[in-house]
Amino acid sequence: MLNWIESRTGFVSMAKDFLTEDIPGGASYWYVFGSATIFAMSVQIVTGIFLTFFYAPSATTAWESTRAIYLNPFTHFLISIHYWGASAMIALVFLHMLQVLIWGAYKSPRELQWIVGVILLVVTLVLGLTGYLLPWDMNAYFASQVALNITGTAPIAGPLIQNIAQGGGVMGTNTINRFFGLHVWLMPAALVALVGAHLAIFRHNGPAGPISEDPRTLKPGRFWPDQMFMDGFISFLIFLVIVALAIFSPPFLDAKADPTNSTFVAYPAWYFLFLFEALDLTPPAFQLLTTIVGPTLGLIVIILLPWLDRSTTRSIASRKGVIWATIIVVAGIITLSTMAQLRIQHEQSLAGPAESQAQILAAAEPAAAAETTGSAAATGGAAAGGADLAHGQQVFSQNCSSCHGANGQGQAMVAPPLAGNPMVTGDPKAVIGVLVNGLHGQTIMGQSYAAQMPAWKGQLSTKDIADVISYIRGGLGTNKAAPVKESDIK
Repeated sequence: MLNWIESRTGFVSMAKDFLTEDIPGGASYWYVFGSATIFAMSVQIVTGIFLTFFYAPSATTAWESTRAIYLNPFTHFLISIHYWGASAMIALVFLHMLQVLIWGAYKSPRELQWIVGVILLVVTLVLGLTGYLLPWDMNAYFASQVALNITGTAPIAGPLIQNIAQGGGVMGTNTINRFFGLHVWLMPAALVALVGAHLAIFRHNGPAGPISEDPRTLKPGRFWPDQMFMDGFISFLIFLVIVALAIFSPPFLDAKADPTNSTFVAYPAWYFLFLFEALDLTPPAFQLLTTIVGPTLGLIVIILLPWLDRSTTRSIASRKGVIWATIIVVAGIITLSTMAQLRIQHEQSLAGPAESQAQILAAAEPAAAAETTGSAAATGGAAAGGADLAHGQQVFSQNCSSCHGANGQGQAMVAPPLAGNPMVTGDPKAVIGVLVNGLHGQTIMGQSYAAQMPAWKGQLSTKDIADVISYIRGGLGTNKAAPVKESDIK
């Protein structure tokens, strides 16, 4: 069988070459970071695939589906593994990159290998950022809002990038859909491709080995079985730590995102704490330097490090400038992260005692029951007059909730509330006219709103418009007005 596979694929000889590869200086636990990172990535891919079976990406379903995941012991354990696996992967990528930097393994002929590794770190951070929003709870919403607002401050393309990422002027269903696509498809595809390129370049150049004036004096070792055992052992220990954290410290699901809450104290992911603290310490006039210019220049310097470092050897003595700069930057990141942690904890303590996880999950039960009994369309039924409220709710989630809010609560100075709005529940001709023809720069309910209401005529079918108006009039909040018909729209 092996001969048959070898004659048609060459896999056996490739595996043999890989396993018998010489390792300069012999097997060492210093070499495990790369393999452990790949293991953590594999855990994330596997758990992430299974989580997509249960997650529903929209402003009206993201938190509810996440809550359902938390209520099931198996899926709760799965999402906990995914949560802590993300932290492990980011930490391992950073440690691997730090080790390469200290050992000078970025120097010729490994410049491209270093660049791919830096891009891998960036992609891993983007994965963390996009995944942070998906539960659509209070913390995810407000922490992600800060990150998106920072993006919008970038000169020239910043506002455009923010608008594309949000899917409009405010966060909503379109934002979730874009972050979901980035987190589940684009970034993982880029990650796998970059890891493949990184390994291919590594195989071409071979391991750098420990720092030595003459690498030829290093006693060689074999990858199999010694190094593979060390890689597997450390990966197993990391997995045990992830499992222990998933069991004894599962991630906290906050209450559903409420954009109107102005007192909530958000807690960013630990790997962005230093940036949030730097932003908090910087006067508004100089925040662009802290959030955009500084990190961008730092990334450019890191990428160009193989050419900026003019030392002729990898020895630490000849690279004192690089080593001291690394120590200062790492110490600064740790200091700012610690300060942010203490500051946020203090602000949260001033906000009063927080609800427990059990209270948050239980508090959603009455709302879910009310929603189920309050709308015939929730079970596939139709309202009086033939309107399909379930379809109307879907149209609303896809086209309206990003501005008007998942529950029709509106956005201050951006879009008016639809729940409890007499214009919505009054003469249906008024709301029909707005949806069909749009609305621009109008004052509603005594307040001016900046968002431009698009004209849905030609964009949505007559049935779509009739169903979404019927849902808005009879399914949002306390709205109980009569539905409209397609003939009314025509």
